[in-house]
Amino acid sequence: MTAIGWIQIILYCAIIVALTKPLGWYMTRVFNGERTFLSPILRPVEAGIYWIGGVDDKREQHWLTYTVSMLLFHVGGFLIIYAVMRLQALLPFNPAGQSAVAEDLSFNTAISFITNTNWQNYGGESTLSYLVQMLGLTHQNFLSAATGIALAVALIRGFSRSSMRTIGNFWVDVTRCTLYVLMPICVVYTLFLVWQGMPQTLSAYVDATTLEGAKQTIAVGPVASQVSIKMLGTNGGGFFNANAAHPFENPTALSNFIQMISIF
Repeated sequence: MTAIGWIQIILYCAIIVALTKPLGWYMTRVFNGERTFLSPILRPVEAGIYWIGGVDDKREQHWLTYTVSMLLFHVGGFLIIYAVMRLQALLPFNPAGQSAVAEDLSFNTAISFITNTNWQNYGGESTLSYLVQMLGLTHQNFLSAATGIALAVALIRGFSRSSMRTIGNFWVDVTRCTLYVLMPICVVYTLFLVWQGMPQTLSAYVDATTLEGAKQTIAVGPVASQVSIKMLGTNGGGFFNANAAHPFENPTALSNFIQMISIF
């Protein structure tokens, strides 16, 4: 091990430890429904979501109701992913003209993404359109990660509330986790990745000529926005088949370092 290698390990561990307390404090306030620095901006959005969904954010749920809500939520997620994959050829934002994804692959992908397994039995750049990558996979990367965090918070409440029959409200927990925790981090994270050279575009794939005169098609797309939540939510299913081994998903040493931190 070289000196620079040890410095990287020590710096990595130091950053992880330094982030633990402020992030934990912030998440505690979020899940307790307390005011945060983002509340003036996001509270009206949060309230609007509850109004549209008919959710009373003051009403908590029994553990069984909480569990049923989670399962129904992911049934809806499964239907969305499966539908957009099967209808891919008919939907917009498909500049490469990708055909509909096969029934078995659509089923396998939908199941794996709603369970946060994210098994990638496909080449993203050669199989999926931009819309499916965004509406199907990126969307579910947020919600499956938010569900995992919400269930962890519900478990903590169950241990700390020995005399109560409720463990929170699933719809409120998922909404707050997505709005106040995952999305703000991912907005900054995505901009950082774009700065590092990661593509973020809805333009068509780029046709290039190599030095030998051969023709080559270079896949691009809304990559950075998907990679940010993929890494932060510890999800699989990268935009490209090679995931973070692909230079467009991990263009620099700094992007690699930040991606490793975001996993933790």
